[in-house]
Amino acid sequence: MTRQAFMARLREGLRGLPPAAVADIVADYENHFNEGEAAGRSEADVAAALGDPGRLARELRAEKGLRRWEEERSASAGAGAVFAVLGLGAIDILFLLPILMGVGGAMFGVAVAVIAVFFAGGVVFAAGPFTGLPGGPAAAVLAGIGLMAGATAIGAVLAICTIGLVNALVWYGRLHYRLLKPALEPQAAGGVQ
Repeated sequence: MTRQAFMARLREGLRGLPPAAVADIVADYENHFNEGEAAGRSEADVAAALGDPGRLARELRAEKGLRRWEEERSASAGAGAVFAVLGLGAIDILFLLPILMGVGGAMFGVAVAVIAVFFAGGVVFAAGPFTGLPGGPAAAVLAGIGLMAGATAIGAVLAICTIGLVNALVWYGRLHYRLLKPALEPQAAGGVQ
């Protein structure tokens, strides 16, 4: 693979990242080619030593997504971290996607149930005293408050579980990246210097 083809595939894989980050990454890999050229290596040798530019781009995107989650604990950062980990490769998707779909579906179901119970508690709280429910108006008000409090507590536990799941995926992504990185470093360091 030529330098131009390598850099084009790397840029294509990094599309969507901030332009400054892409420029820094591209400059770093251009430097690898310059050092290899100065050492008398061909572009094809340097490109082979660096590895697949598509895989490098996926790993770099995953690293950016994981860093963003660690710096900014938001829903979009969490989703970005999850998709970054899933984007590392087809094997990861085949392994993680069924598990994530099951866990995510269960969590979504619990979230819908929590919302429904919360609103049902609000209806019991507001309308209960006027309907003649057994136990009188005080029991209806307390039952409504109890339903809303229980739904809020379960929602808080669900939020903690969601954060824990995203943290587990970030840990998995970091482990995956660390396992791949040693395999790439000796090639890049030994082949480009």
